[in-house]
Amino acid sequence: MVISAKRLLDLLKAEKNPHTALALFDSATREPGCARSPHVFHHILRRLIDPKLVVHVSRILELIEIQKCYCPEDVALSVIQAYGKNSMPDKALDVFQRMNEIFGCEAGVRSYNALLNAFVESKQWDRAESFISYFETAGISPNLQTYNILIKILCRKRQFEKAKRFLNSLWEKGLKPDVYSYGTVINGLVKTGDLLGALAVFDEMFERGVETNVVCYNILIDGFFKKGDYMRAKEIWERLVMETSVYPNVVTYNVMINGLCKCGRFDECLEMWDRMKKNEREKDSFTYCSFIHGLCKAGNVEGAERVYREMVESGIFVDVVTYNAMIDGFCRAGKIKECFELWEVMGRKGCLNVVSYNILIRGLLENGKVDEAISIWELLREKNCNADSTTHGVLINGLCKNGYLNKAIQILNEVEEGGGDLDVFAYTSMIDGLCKEGRLADAASLVNRMDKHGCKLNAYTCNSLMNGFIQASKLENAIFLFKEMSRKGCSPTVVSYNTLINGLCKVERFGEAYGFVKEMLEKGWKPDMITYSLLINGLCQSKKIDMAFKLWCQFLQKGFTPDVTMYNILIHGLCSAGKVEDALQLYSNMKKRNCVPNLVTYNTLMDGLFKTGDCDKALEIWNHILEERLRPDIISYNITLKGLCSCSRMSDASEFLNDALYRGILPTTITWHILVRAVMNNGAST
Repeated sequence: MVISAKRLLDLLKAEKNPHTALALFDSATREPGCARSPHVFHHILRRLIDPKLVVHVSRILELIEIQKCYCPEDVALSVIQAYGKNSMPDKALDVFQRMNEIFGCEAGVRSYNALLNAFVESKQWDRAESFISYFETAGISPNLQTYNILIKILCRKRQFEKAKRFLNSLWEKGLKPDVYSYGTVINGLVKTGDLLGALAVFDEMFERGVETNVVCYNILIDGFFKKGDYMRAKEIWERLVMETSVYPNVVTYNVMINGLCKCGRFDECLEMWDRMKKNEREKDSFTYCSFIHGLCKAGNVEGAERVYREMVESGIFVDVVTYNAMIDGFCRAGKIKECFELWEVMGRKGCLNVVSYNILIRGLLENGKVDEAISIWELLREKNCNADSTTHGVLINGLCKNGYLNKAIQILNEVEEGGGDLDVFAYTSMIDGLCKEGRLADAASLVNRMDKHGCKLNAYTCNSLMNGFIQASKLENAIFLFKEMSRKGCSPTVVSYNTLINGLCKVERFGEAYGFVKEMLEKGWKPDMITYSLLINGLCQSKKIDMAFKLWCQFLQKGFTPDVTMYNILIHGLCSAGKVEDALQLYSNMKKRNCVPNLVTYNTLMDGLFKTGDCDKALEIWNHILEERLRPDIISYNITLKGLCSCSRMSDASEFLNDALYRGILPTTITWHILVRAVMNNGAST
């Protein structure tokens, strides 16, 4: 039975799968006498825009041409747009030039615009610009769509000032730019990170009376969230909510939930979630996945489980990304049993990829489940799932951190011999592990192996080995490696300099340490707080307090703001040198600079004051500890007990010991040594 054109069109429209629709079309057109119409051709051509199907367009065109089925410009337009969308401008041009021959119609301004856009999508700017000049030759008057494509060209070329001037010129010509004109500029500015520029263009739309749409709002909200500007993202959201003609769509909610999760604002996420339900906005897989991922990152695995169950109950397809987020969450929470239960579900549904294996292996190793992690690694190989460099890096790093150094070496050797992917993270983890075990010769040998296996040395690797040499008191080896870094194409970083400066300060080679600081400055690196802290600490340890204080003043003059650790270093140095009044002055200055003292600060000051015999002032510091609601530790009590005993205030010492026991702080060997010695000294004196 011959299918009528109308019947064929109805069947094609009813078929959701484009591949099946194409097969149906092919089957029908092979039947002799099958009625075809421009509507049928137009429908099937529109569905061939997919990159996997666009290859079939040419044979449909041959069919139209052979059968002389004259079609309106809309059909030709669909073909040019399909080729343009798939970066096939030459094919688009060929169809454009043969429109009369194939379709029996002439090209109008819409076809000209479609071809112009095809050149733009393929980034063929010169062809696009020369084609614009052809408009006039062909007697085609550009319309707003043409000008919008020109704006797109300027934005793609990042010529935003020109794009904005072009918008103004359209107003001057009496043409009214639309939401697409402005949206193109806003999108371009957001993509390059100029959020404030994009916001100014957005505001101009309102000033000019151009009707906006939800897409513009979504672009801005997403842009501000990605830049970490929660306040402005929230402001744009509130403006959208106040709108009377534009409403948030599912994309808006997805952007908000994703952004709020990344900002750690989970209460607001829940509000947004409830708002979606209230407004009957249907959640999609991205909505669920974003929320699950955010909750897992925040450690709220119970909340993530509830959202996951709702997703399953709603019949939303759970993809591998969502499953991976849940596996990661369970691992972070130490819920290994739940992790394996979900893993079985993923296996049954065929929803496992190499990322799934990587997440589970890392999670198991972080929870100390080494045997289980190795089992998953072996399962991955059995399933012929190709392990990547991340898999090997995660496995080797985890084994090293768990003390399974030999197993890590074995796996590294196996991967090397099998030609597997290894990146710098895997080698660096191995080198770091070997250095911590004092196996420096093996670590140095591995650096040479990296180069042979095409893995470029980086600063992090060298820093690990350099630190290993310093810890093993092999400073000359560390200096040699530092100098070799540049020769091997690996520039030292601030961390490299700090590692070496720390080693030099420890052995009181301050002249060389300062020499490396000078070299840092010459090479454009700025010494950071750690650099200064290391130098000041080294000088304090060597009793060079005046030099340390001078360096401190230089640090402040350069506009740095010291942190509590840096203050503690200098306060300790001053107290150790008996300059307790200077230490107290620094403590006072610390509070003026809004740097909050910690327990180490107070312990150091008490120790200094007790050593000078100023028990009353030392006890004032103890009161400050309690006023600041800090919890004294056993070090605080040992300092106080020793100080009071040295002042022969045994009854006060006894009260402090009882206070420690009352607070649940157990005495250590040092505590008993202090008390026994005090009793013996007190007995001897009496």
